[in-house]
Amino acid sequence: MAHVLIVDDESDLASLVEFNLQQAGLETSIAHTGTQAISLARQRVPDVVLLDLMLPDISGKEVCRQLRAEPRTRQVPIVMLTARGEELDRVEGFEVGADDYVTKPFSPRELVLRIKAILRRAAPSDTAARLKVGLLSLDTSAHRAWVENELLELTALEFKLLHHFMTRPGRVQSREQLLSDVWGITSPLETRTVDTHVMRLRDKLGAARESVETVRGVGYRMSDQADRASATA
Repeated sequence: MAHVLIVDDESDLASLVEFNLQQAGLETSIAHTGTQAISLARQRVPDVVLLDLMLPDISGKEVCRQLRAEPRTRQVPIVMLTARGEELDRVEGFEVGADDYVTKPFSPRELVLRIKAILRRAAPSDTAARLKVGLLSLDTSAHRAWVENELLELTALEFKLLHHFMTRPGRVQSREQLLSDVWGITSPLETRTVDTHVMRLRDKLGAARESVETVRGVGYRMSDQADRASATA
């Protein structure tokens, strides 16, 4: 049973979210402070963290940074849940490693559906578990990626972004399409959200950074040349 860690200092709201998630067949635990959330996540790594941005001790962004900095929790999907719905806040949330962003007030049913969608995307697939494109290799079942023989240190979102590109070599992906397919959202965020994550992914790819090409005025694609190199290797 998937386990969701709910982090919110509003007890009534946390209880409401917990009730709806449990009704949907998910296991839950609640933290009312950022410090408590980090402690609980260390004791038992959750499958998803539902994280309020405004907490009484440290911010949700700082909690997100700390979870992303620790090897055991680095890959855990994080959903920011907050009353601050300004576009800048959402962009900053994604940039520190959030996988999704839900603003208050929200529909409990929609929240459950979004969490289930994240769990499906995070679940390992039995088919096409291993991918290779040029210097890049990716194992979905182990949730690991390599450039040649060097293991990459990727966040959960960076891994999904790389997987998305590697399963579509040569196909142009618009920023809007990437937001929908990788982030699971259709809200009109600035395209710099995608650009920032692609830039960070490229920086981590090292010798394979040119595998992700920019298609000016459109979006990005995994290089055809990298794919052909893989096919002839």
